[in-house]
Amino acid sequence: MSTITFSTAAAVLPARPATRLKLTARGRRVVLAIAAVPLAVGIGFAALSGGSAMASGEQVATASFATVTVMPGDTLWSIAESIAPAADPREVIGDITRLNVLRGGELQIGQELAIPAQYSE
Repeated sequence: MSTITFSTAAAVLPARPATRLKLTARGRRVVLAIAAVPLAVGIGFAALSGGSAMASGEQVATASFATVTVMPGDTLWSIAESIAPAADPREVIGDITRLNVLRGGELQIGQELAIPAQYSE
């Protein structure tokens, strides 16, 4: 007759050795690219914002302009004709508007307008 024996001892598996993470060359490039993104964003932001800070302490030359005070009844056209009678008033108005960053050509009494250098002679 045959005998079947049951054992209550549990089978012990051998301990599995700890595996280390191994990156392929492609994986290293991906990790490096992901780490470099914040640096690239910072450089791009600095380039777009102008980076105009002066660390050398040099003095910056400031330009001085002749100015005209707006009186009651003055318009850009009348000011342009008075400061440059030989020039086309439309060009003079354009130069004054750009220099003073005027929006819509609105003037206020007492306002100081800088005159471009070519017309202040």
